[in-house]
Amino acid sequence: REGWSTAELSPAITCYYILGATPIFFWVGPLFDRLGARAVVIGGALAMASGVMLLPPAERLWQVYAAFAVMSLGWATMSGAALNIIVAPWFDRRRGREVSWALNGASTGGIVFAPLLTSLIARFGFSRGIAVCAATMLALLVPVAALVLRPKRREESDAGDGAAEGSRLAAREPPGWRLGATLRQRGFIGISLPFALGLTAQVGFLTHQMGYLAPLIGTGAAGWAIGATAFAAILGRIATGFIVDHVDRRAVSCANFLVQALAMTILATTSDAWALFLGCVLFGLGVGNVVSLPGLIVQREFPREHFSRVVSLVVAINQFTFAFGPSLLGEIEYLSGGYGAALLACLAMQVIAGKGIARFLRHWPSTAAMLSGRERIAARTGERRWDRSPASKSWSSPASGRGRCARCSSPIWVPRCCASTGRAEAISAFRAHCATTSYCAGGDAWRSTSNIRTARHSPCGSSSAPTR
Repeated sequence: REGWSTAELSPAITCYYILGATPIFFWVGPLFDRLGARAVVIGGALAMASGVMLLPPAERLWQVYAAFAVMSLGWATMSGAALNIIVAPWFDRRRGREVSWALNGASTGGIVFAPLLTSLIARFGFSRGIAVCAATMLALLVPVAALVLRPKRREESDAGDGAAEGSRLAAREPPGWRLGATLRQRGFIGISLPFALGLTAQVGFLTHQMGYLAPLIGTGAAGWAIGATAFAAILGRIATGFIVDHVDRRAVSCANFLVQALAMTILATTSDAWALFLGCVLFGLGVGNVVSLPGLIVQREFPREHFSRVVSLVVAINQFTFAFGPSLLGEIEYLSGGYGAALLACLAMQVIAGKGIARFLRHWPSTAAMLSGRERIAARTGERRWDRSPASKSWSSPASGRGRCARCSSPIWVPRCCASTGRAEAISAFRAHCATTSYCAGGDAWRSTSNIRTARHSPCGSSSAPTR
């Protein structure tokens, strides 16, 4: 309408994602904790509608940037981080499936509402079409948020969770929150960095997908390939939802990146139409999972009291990084004179992301590494038997075994008394794992404190306290 080129408008999209990442990083998690999902989502919907309504009267480029800045506030409160925060409290054992399926709403919205908006603009003009879209969003979203997004009551639980466990965990005093300590944690880096690379490659390719495919197979066929990619993303999320709660989620993430790397290899090395369709479908199978898996890994590896804050940090870092994906691939394509080098760059990022996830699969922290200063000294000097009763062994004792957490199936260290009787439902050795408390088959728990030596454990009928 105003004659602006794509090069002039593209930075506005990048700024939109960067500005959206800022509130996600600093404020979205605490806002959900303080105000609740209902107030935050309604406020975000109003911000999104206001930003959309600023687009039709825009006559200068800076006005477009201002409209996108307002819209970014709505994006921050209704994107993947917000969805994880909203869904997470209601599910425990089935959380992976529910979050994966809930995120399909975004994919379905792109399939349904993008053509609808195009039709409205073609029939009624840009201003009226945008106004109808904004009004429809408010008419649908605000009542649903007001009626459905209420806080979860303590006695409520999903069918597979069990109210007793939820109430006991809720009663425990949450550990302290420190932003710097979280950002330095190896587990946090092992989530945010691989997925940031994977999403940068993914968003960059999806942005340039039409530009790459159209000269090879024609615009019409390229449109069908893009539609097949979106449909495969929905199928991939549904299929992953059935298995993600029963296997290691980092293993699922590694496999997901490898499938996308295989797809990128096909896309970069062939010009055959059917092979390109196959590559698009394979790539699409992992598109939705790259968005949903970070929050599911955070759920298993960080305390539930900190979930909203940690997942907001991960999503913000990912969003800030992938905001430069389209520009990065566009610059590589411009400098190399074709998309071959750009696709190889995407392939490299996918391989590095998968390798990073696989590295964290192989290197779980040792028991001695989880102990504080005095315990580490004791472990190095051979003072390992803190509990001299025959029923229980030290956490650092070689007699301890490997098992899996009862609630999340992550690898844990299991005391001899549990491992020898098949009772692998002991506390995770990670203090920040599973809200630091998981329950034994006998119904008792390790009550983790600042000093592991003060913990008590009686899964086998022994109530003796560990002593040095």
